[in-house]
Amino acid sequence: MKIKVQLSMVLNLDKCIGCHTCSIPCKNVWTNRQGAEYMWFNNVETKPGIGYPKEWENQAIHKGGWTRDKGELRLKAGGRIHKASRIFHNPDLPIIDDYYEPWDYDYESLISAPGKKHQPAIHPRSQLTGEPMDITWGPNWEDDLAGVCETGVRDSNFSGLDHAIYLSFKQVFMFYLPRLCEHCLNPACVASCPSGAMYKRDEDGIVLVDQERCRGWRYCVSGCPYKKVYFNWKTGRSEKCIFCYPRLEAGLTTLCAHSCVGRIRYVGVVLYDADRIQEAAGATTDREIYPSHLDLLCDPSDPETIAAARSQGIPEQVLAAARRSPVYLLAKTWRLALPLHPEFRTLPMVWYIPPLSPMEALAENQDIMAAVDNLRIPVRYLANLLTAGDEAPVRLALRRLAAVRAYMRSVRVENKAGEAIAASVGLDSASILKMYDLLAIARLEDRFVLPTASHPDKSPLHGIQGCGGFPERR
Repeated sequence: MKIKVQLSMVLNLDKCIGCHTCSIPCKNVWTNRQGAEYMWFNNVETKPGIGYPKEWENQAIHKGGWTRDKGELRLKAGGRIHKASRIFHNPDLPIIDDYYEPWDYDYESLISAPGKKHQPAIHPRSQLTGEPMDITWGPNWEDDLAGVCETGVRDSNFSGLDHAIYLSFKQVFMFYLPRLCEHCLNPACVASCPSGAMYKRDEDGIVLVDQERCRGWRYCVSGCPYKKVYFNWKTGRSEKCIFCYPRLEAGLTTLCAHSCVGRIRYVGVVLYDADRIQEAAGATTDREIYPSHLDLLCDPSDPETIAAARSQGIPEQVLAAARRSPVYLLAKTWRLALPLHPEFRTLPMVWYIPPLSPMEALAENQDIMAAVDNLRIPVRYLANLLTAGDEAPVRLALRRLAAVRAYMRSVRVENKAGEAIAASVGLDSASILKMYDLLAIARLEDRFVLPTASHPDKSPLHGIQGCGGFPERR
């Protein structure tokens, strides 16, 4: 057993309001320079839709992630020899139009325009060429279902569903999907990089790009199935989400999580068995990957896990943080949070709690299972998004979310504990109440449980004052 540490995140899609507040601080801090105009390390997509960049989920086009070929795990885009033969021609690479050509305006012309009878107008100009341009796509082009009648047909999550039914006016559904780098346990971007510039930090699992070693081959861009690695056209280097590691090392959470007004994000440490990564990623069928992924995550309270972690030099403050981790509770203990497209076989470590939608049956105190079957958002769509088409884990998560609502209604409105409600989803009252506390009213220190970095002598890295004058978390 080789115990490794992974910083991870859970996003509760049941609470996301699509305000994009998470995207703005990330953009302002990490991608506010020339060459990074089109980069959104964190973006919020509206589902259904093809997303940003266009059709990033369709690996028949982009060939990102891994595939199981003759019993072995291989990069879908091919190995080193195949890549070397196409080093100057990568047809799997997204083009700028798949993202959008960034633009601005000549605002000075509004100030300097001579007097005239009509209000002066300005036209968009490309930030890449400086020439006038017509705007045909953008990072939020599908926001709130805008244009979904045109693009929704190409949403790969409609597999097994009649998209025409669910895109009609009376049947259409919508939810928001915030996305960032998944900081995978088996990252295809790292395996695709010819120069070795992409790497996964040993101490916390964050995937980064060494700007000194990057040679701009861009195979990391095409290799990432989530399309969260970007090419900086100005510097000729690749860039990506860094999980705000300078903040994490000071005990502060990521900017996207800290700024989230809906409080949908949870950040914490999980422990996993690195010796079993190939076994999990190489599961025989796509639907077996999610259970194998869960099996990788080690119980931080298990004496055997603790002993192995200590023997391998994992600091005590990390083990303490792992025992309080909201990510482990939501993903492994309660099975509420699910991985995004596990069929890509990268073992992503950003997890999503599926959204409930209006349920008349639950309001009428009918059976919880019947309520889940009558969701406006089809369970099959969520399963295609989160569990490679397996509806059982999604149904379990949705039933437990519905049970929390029904249980708290029984306590607050009917003045009685709904023991039968808890039992119907395999939980007890204590678990339901703890779930409610974390999902609904948790304090910041319960949603973000982070250890600070340490010196080899295990003393806190930043002392009492923390980093940059911020107080260190205790």
